[in-house]
Amino acid sequence: MDELIARLVANVGIEQAAAEKAVGIIFDFLRKEGPADKVQALIDRMPGAQALIEAQEGSNPGGGMFAMGGIMGAGAKMMAAGLSMTQVQGLTHEVIGYAREKAGEDAIGEIVGAIPGLSQFV
Repeated sequence: MDELIARLVANVGIEQAAAEKAVGIIFDFLRKEGPADKVQALIDRMPGAQALIEAQEGSNPGGGMFAMGGIMGAGAKMMAAGLSMTQVQGLTHEVIGYAREKAGEDAIGEIVGAIPGLSQFV
């Protein structure tokens, strides 16, 4: 995950802590909304991803906008972490691009294709 976090800091212009939190939010979103077996295989191929998911899960107890699920809920969580909409979009593109490099286009295409509306953000 260090490589991905460094890439986000450099290319999106966000702080390391915000990048780590946002990556955890994105992977948690994929895990909840995507095909479980394919997303888990992706998470397993990316050392440190599970730890980032677990770290962000405890920081957003239910209620309010954090109870919202799906793409909107993930976006709201990232914006609550201090990211602008432009940064959320840039970060999402970078994370999915990195995942494509690590897991391949076919695997990521299946995950993105299985989540309604996600393709318009990546």
